[in-house]
Amino acid sequence: MKQDSPKVIFFGTPEFAIPSLKALVERKIPVELVVTRPDRKKGRGQKLSAPPVKEFATEAGLECYQPETLKDPEVMEKLGKYEADCLVIVAYGQLIPRELIEMTPLGAINVHPSLLPKYRGAAPIQRAIMTGESETGVSIMLLDEGMDSGPILSQEKIAIKSDDTLGILHDKLAQMGAEILVDAIKNYYRGELNPVPQDHERATFAPAISKSECLIDWTRSSEDICNLIRAIDPVPGAYTYWDGKILKIFSPRVEKIELGGKPGEVVEAAPHGLLVATGDGIGLRINEVQLAGQRRMKFAEFARGKGKKLIPGTILGGE
Repeated sequence: MKQDSPKVIFFGTPEFAIPSLKALVERKIPVELVVTRPDRKKGRGQKLSAPPVKEFATEAGLECYQPETLKDPEVMEKLGKYEADCLVIVAYGQLIPRELIEMTPLGAINVHPSLLPKYRGAAPIQRAIMTGESETGVSIMLLDEGMDSGPILSQEKIAIKSDDTLGILHDKLAQMGAEILVDAIKNYYRGELNPVPQDHERATFAPAISKSECLIDWTRSSEDICNLIRAIDPVPGAYTYWDGKILKIFSPRVEKIELGGKPGEVVEAAPHGLLVATGDGIGLRINEVQLAGQRRMKFAEFARGKGKKLIPGTILGGE
């Protein structure tokens, strides 16, 4: 007799994956094994640190497995012993070999934080904000040998608000993905959900963010700069140069007033933020900053300390 819910092996590593794993446990989907990346040394002290998924799984009493690579034949042998119905992949951080995808009857079900076929790749949330999209969402899909190119089981949309940052949208999408994942798994297992092939001609890609992209080009429009800052907040953070040091910029707001300053010129340094001229002549209000070696803070606090020299007429940028 067929069981009510499929047995799964869960693959995931960072915070984004935890809501999905939690949802599986709470909705009584049998999680036979949790596969996550190995512990890594982190921080100034280089202490060995467990991935967030391992910490959650351990607290939940789930068995964890941390192979260095999925290409080791021992991985296939070990996973095969669990006789799982499907693999569930949520931000594991490594490509899943075809042999693993094909080892279970239902294959590998993946949670991807974009409205596929748009934004395939490593940085879909960042790229959606950076591009100025008005909406994004989550796709529950079947993995194939391509990059986020498999057929879709379920999708849900969400509006991108003008003050959404990477951190805010990341958390919203992680929760949304968890909510629709369980229903998609159950319905697919029952044969009530038919995978829909992606339209590959409409595909766009979301490569990882490079360090060079994080440097603010003040000759760009105020909207473009604002989107960049939001897209990589809190990490890695958009930055400019001031007084020979890196100054990270957060909490921007486009002010619909025309300024006469040059791109990157500080027009106003007030308690409610720094006003900087941009390439389209529109002002960008900066409410938070972080000077290299310091913590992130409101501009008003910064201006009372080392930011006293950041006065109107100062040009940001360069090195």
